[in-house]
Amino acid sequence: MGVPQTMEALRERADFIKESLQKSQIITDNMATILGSFDHRLSALETAMRPTQIRTHSIRRAHENIDKTLKAAEVILSQFDLTRKAEAKILRGPHEDLESYLEAIDQLRSNVKFFSSNKSFKSSDGVLNHANQLLAKAISKLEEEFRQLLTNYSKPVEPDRLFECLPNSLRPSSSGSPRKHGDDNSKSPTEHQGKSLENAVYTLPTLIPPRVIPLLHDLAQQMAQAGHQQQLFRIYRDTRASVLEQSVRKLGVERLSKDDVQKMQWEVLEAKIGNWIHYMRIAVKLLFAGEKKLCDQILDGVDSLRDQCFAEVTVNSVSVLLSFGEAIAKSKRSPEKLFVLLDMYEIMRELHSEIELLFGSKACIEMRDSALSLTKRLAQTAQETFCDFEEAVEKDATKTAVLDGTVHPLTSYVINYVKFLFDYQSTLKQLFQEFDASDPDSQLTSVTTRIMQALQNNLDGKSKQYKDPALTQLFLMNNIHYIVRSVRRSEAKDLLGDDWVQIHRRIVQQHANQYKRVSWAKILQCLSVQGGGSGSGGGIGGDGSASGISRAAVKDRFKTFNVQFEELHQRQSQWTVPDSELRESLRLAVAEILLPAYRSFQKRFGPMIENGKNPQKYIRYSPEDLDHMMNEFFEGKTWNEQKR
Repeated sequence: MGVPQTMEALRERADFIKESLQKSQIITDNMATILGSFDHRLSALETAMRPTQIRTHSIRRAHENIDKTLKAAEVILSQFDLTRKAEAKILRGPHEDLESYLEAIDQLRSNVKFFSSNKSFKSSDGVLNHANQLLAKAISKLEEEFRQLLTNYSKPVEPDRLFECLPNSLRPSSSGSPRKHGDDNSKSPTEHQGKSLENAVYTLPTLIPPRVIPLLHDLAQQMAQAGHQQQLFRIYRDTRASVLEQSVRKLGVERLSKDDVQKMQWEVLEAKIGNWIHYMRIAVKLLFAGEKKLCDQILDGVDSLRDQCFAEVTVNSVSVLLSFGEAIAKSKRSPEKLFVLLDMYEIMRELHSEIELLFGSKACIEMRDSALSLTKRLAQTAQETFCDFEEAVEKDATKTAVLDGTVHPLTSYVINYVKFLFDYQSTLKQLFQEFDASDPDSQLTSVTTRIMQALQNNLDGKSKQYKDPALTQLFLMNNIHYIVRSVRRSEAKDLLGDDWVQIHRRIVQQHANQYKRVSWAKILQCLSVQGGGSGSGGGIGGDGSASGISRAAVKDRFKTFNVQFEELHQRQSQWTVPDSELRESLRLAVAEILLPAYRSFQKRFGPMIENGKNPQKYIRYSPEDLDHMMNEFFEGKTWNEQKR
């Protein structure tokens, strides 16, 4: 196909397209005209319907307002209805149904709050006045109910019930008196008992039945919410304080002054102190702890009153208990009081952490400080008594001599005293640290050493009362031996040490040697070959011959021996060496020097007498007789016993 044909075809197509475009424009114009017509019609329709829409909207708003009004009226009516029901319950009083009564009070408070925030209602003021008056009556009845409920269920705790709450080791014995630490043949506590008490389980007594406590708590909450905190405080304090004081009195606690204490016999006072220690533990661990728990339960949520209530409830009872301790601490000091002072100090130390916990609030600071003050005063008095004892031992001027040279009562008293002190080691160390930060073990060693030295100094003075120097040595030997033996068998040995023991054992031996020298030297001279006789005969030859000697001189020597030995036997059989081992040892030591000398003398010079007239008049004793008689020495026999 040529170019002309192609151009012709293109032209035809262009004409076709042009024609199509013209048709499309016509259609578009027609559509615009139609749509414009629709817009005009819709505008007219909207104008026609506007009044209808306005009326419909007004009707809808009216319905909504009606619904709101009906709902508001319903709420108001329901509040009136709730108020009426609450009033009915309140008028019936809390006795029939306390829980329902408390709910009614809560409902009244809610109603008051509702009408207070909706004062636009015409009758809101009248309703509020009525509700508030009703609420005041309800709270007044509530106070009375709280008082009656608390009073009716608050009863003193009987001692037997309290004893049942104690660990077994602290419960009273069958005699009815509380067990003391020292019931096992000692007045003092032992270390293992102290440790066992640390883990002892105490069961708090039931002060008010558990089922009543929630009711009391709810009543207290209502009173506090009503602004009646002071009324709540007074009712709780007066009721519980009185009951607690009765419980304490039933135990046997009494307020005593220093003068009352001074007038008492020691046995009576000692028993009262033992009871006080027991009562302190019961009061703190059971009664005060129980009151604290009860106060926390009933006044939970009333924090402004809780601590103050507990403080006021317990203050008088605490004061009575501590006053007795103060009276003892201030009374005249004496050695026998040291151990009870240590017992009292020990119980205060034992209870210290619980007192700090129970009386830890600001409201209880006075009681807490009083307890701490008593602890320190007891420590101070105990320390002063300790110093008094040391001085008293040194200066004891008892004139009563032990005639038989045995252990002096002062010695046994001091040693027993020291033994008791060692039962209080941990307590003493705590006491030392109250006043001195140095090593408590060193302080205890120093004190013990000083007491022992004071005792020895006093014994040296007492030994000078004896006219017989042999008895002086026997007395010192007995007493120092008793001290050494007691130390070796006690915990004092660990503190004083082996060197102290060995030094004093040597002192015992020195006194034994001195006794032998002083007592037996003279009689042994009668038996010595070169000894001088008391008769006219002069000395005896070293070879046993009769050269330059008469039979009369030998007779005189035997006679002198007999007299001296019989005097020694008579006198020293009345003397006493109480320790059996020491007694046998001393007899043996004397026999070892006396019997060989007597045998030798009798062997050498006996024939001179035996060949003469009445030899038994001079040679009265065989060595065996002497040995038998020596076994009667130091037995503490009376003169009548010797004659039998």
